[in-house]
Amino acid sequence: QVQLVESGGGLVQAGASLRLSCADSGRTFSSVAAGWFRQAPGKEREFVAAIRGWSTSITYYSDSVKGRFTISRDNAKNTVYLQMNSLKPEDTAVYYCAARSSAVLKTTANEYNYWGQGTQVTVSS
Repeated sequence: QVQLVESGGGLVQAGASLRLSCADSGRTFSSVAAGWFRQAPGKEREFVAAIRGWSTSITYYSDSVKGRFTISRDNAKNTVYLQMNSLKPEDTAVYYCAARSSAVLKTTANEYNYWGQGTQVTVSS
């Protein structure tokens, strides 16, 4: 059974960095596409970043985080990370890790089959 467990959220000041982690205890995470989404209060869930299955270098980012966030994976730890640098108040949201049943990278939430519980990231100005 797939179970995604996120960690690493918190409260930081603008300009700071955070690293989110998403561990999959149920299977070989390396073979499937994984993504990060976020949802701010009163807004729809939006795509942040994704990484292709069987790859550590094929990634895609939303325009709002490109150049500041980096998605990566450690296959030995069955974990996907989201390194967030130069955080802005508008990055404040609940961040969700998601995984597909396929290696193909997608950017829409309904293409993902499995979801973590979410972790809060709050950036103060």
